[in-house]
Amino acid sequence: MRLEKGLTQAALASDGLSTGYLSRLESGDRPPTPRVLNYLVDRLGVSSSAFEKASESRLAEQLATVVSANGVVDDVEALAGALRADTGNLTLRWQALWLLAAAMNQRGEHEEQRELLAELVELSDELAVLELRVRSRVELAGLFRVLGRNDDARTTALAAVELCQDGGLPVADKAAALMTLVAAETEAGLISEARARADELSALTRDAPPEVRAKALWTAASVYKRQGDDGGAMKLMTEALERIDSNQDVILWLRLRLAAASMELQGPDPETELAARWLDEAAAAVVLVGSVQHDQELRALRAHLAFAAGSFDEAAELAGSVGDGSHLAFRDRVRLDMLRGRIAIRRGDVEAGSRELQELARQAQESLNIDLAAEIWRALAESLTSDR
Repeated sequence: MRLEKGLTQAALASDGLSTGYLSRLESGDRPPTPRVLNYLVDRLGVSSSAFEKASESRLAEQLATVVSANGVVDDVEALAGALRADTGNLTLRWQALWLLAAAMNQRGEHEEQRELLAELVELSDELAVLELRVRSRVELAGLFRVLGRNDDARTTALAAVELCQDGGLPVADKAAALMTLVAAETEAGLISEARARADELSALTRDAPPEVRAKALWTAASVYKRQGDDGGAMKLMTEALERIDSNQDVILWLRLRLAAASMELQGPDPETELAARWLDEAAAAVVLVGSVQHDQELRALRAHLAFAAGSFDEAAELAGSVGDGSHLAFRDRVRLDMLRGRIAIRRGDVEAGSRELQELARQAQESLNIDLAAEIWRALAESLTSDR
């Protein structure tokens, strides 16, 4: 609008409006205050509605840029700035929040992601679109699991599942809600409930697209594993692996192999040879398309593999290469710290290692990850027995 009037920034600015502040307004980094808005309306000879249209246009342009880049947010700050300047188009705002939440997840900035998803849930309810209400809750429940807030994860996932009963949603949405709830119930130690829902999930996705079916089989395999049915778990996991080709969905192909390796390494008799095979296959994909999270998961699992094979120095080195594991999910971070405690015990520092494992078990119990707490206590008992 300034350019249409033939004005420079200096000519439009005043004593109370610097060119620097004006530049931030024009870039979308700041929304105008009511005082500044009144000044600009008067100075440019336009109505206040002109700014609403301009604000909406900037957000639409940013969203178009992201869509044309296959959903990749290259400039988080630009999209966030356009979102802050937006004056009320709820549909555009929902899209921007969804994309920004995904970008925060990629960065490992989970608290910022949580705030965005919480707003998404509220906005979805305001828009009253059933698909959006379910999807926003599924994403938020999944994040709560990453953060170790299992009670919040279960409550949010249950709300998503209940919403699925209200209308004819696609199978993918119903399955996603059920999968999130099954995972939360499993980690809470509610294995019977999780198994019943896993069976429901299996029936629901029998004729679903390969990606949806593979994720459902993976989810059910995790429940079987926690029940002690190792054979049943690996049968389901093998079917999931066979459903997805790397040319079809390389990220899911990678995640399934990391999950299969993790499953093989859990329990008293880990299958190290098969786990090594899955990790070797996953490693090639991590180099090509993996995120920081995938790289940390791969390193952590290689550390678990080395420990299971009795190579404690190598396990310690690999565990150290993960760093703080900030991109790992809560359960994976705890299992990595548990491994470090077990290594300490193996190296003779029984007191420090035992103290570490006891503290981790306490944290898992407080976050209502009952199954994880039980795993840590078992690991402590096994480590102390082996040490003797």
